[in-house]
Amino acid sequence: MIDDSVTCAAPVQRMSPNGRSRIDAADRSSRRATRQGRHHEGVPSRVLVANDDRAIRESLARALELEGYDVATVADGVETLTRVRRDDFDALVVDVMMPGVDGLAVCRVLRAEGDRTPVLMLTARVETPDRVAGLDAGADDYLSKPFELDELLARLRALLRRAAPGPDRADDVLRVAALRVDPAARRAWWADVELALSKTEFDLLELLVRNAGIVLDHSTVYQRIWGYDFGADSKNLAVYIGYLRRKLAAAGAPNLIHTVRGVGYAVRLP
Repeated sequence: MIDDSVTCAAPVQRMSPNGRSRIDAADRSSRRATRQGRHHEGVPSRVLVANDDRAIRESLARALELEGYDVATVADGVETLTRVRRDDFDALVVDVMMPGVDGLAVCRVLRAEGDRTPVLMLTARVETPDRVAGLDAGADDYLSKPFELDELLARLRALLRRAAPGPDRADDVLRVAALRVDPAARRAWWADVELALSKTEFDLLELLVRNAGIVLDHSTVYQRIWGYDFGADSKNLAVYIGYLRRKLAAAGAPNLIHTVRGVGYAVRLP
């Protein structure tokens, strides 16, 4: 089990994306192509570990290297942003409490710049509002400390599976009323309004729309989206359903995602 009792007492400065140059479309396309090449060629996945605690940072790096990952490490948020902008990674393991620029701010800046690299957030905070804050910042998964190494490895594998390019397909655009979901382009629209979705949000919306009219139970969704069942007490799915509902409503859509109490969720016309 990996623990962390060190907290940062200094006020956390948050970096605003305003004034920062965004990653342009050509650069994002080049990064996606690089990642796809690594997957097709069987090259080890590249993981960046960002943690200000040297002992945890180095132990995580050793554990990941033993699992076959190509690992880089950084000690603070500013260095994290610098490395991610300079180099290409398949996933980021980011600690929330880092000096200067914390993990939440790192995630917000990357998402604002259009970087969709999967992020696994680590934190000593265990309350639901703290988990929600991490997911709201754009993290794809959230793990509370202390944690078992096996669980971190399982969550990282699930993130990488979801991010891996699938076989080439000419899937038609999925449609429910004025909602359009393009799996190949990983884009979605309500009428003419494009939805700004994180990777997990898109995966969840695609799953629901592909099974429009069918009630998907919680366990099925967890297995398909996260790769394993979080258990009955987990609120991860409900949080992401809330995100999708708000973004659809902001685009002018009616309530398309319906809750079947005690069972799961379904997409259907109101």
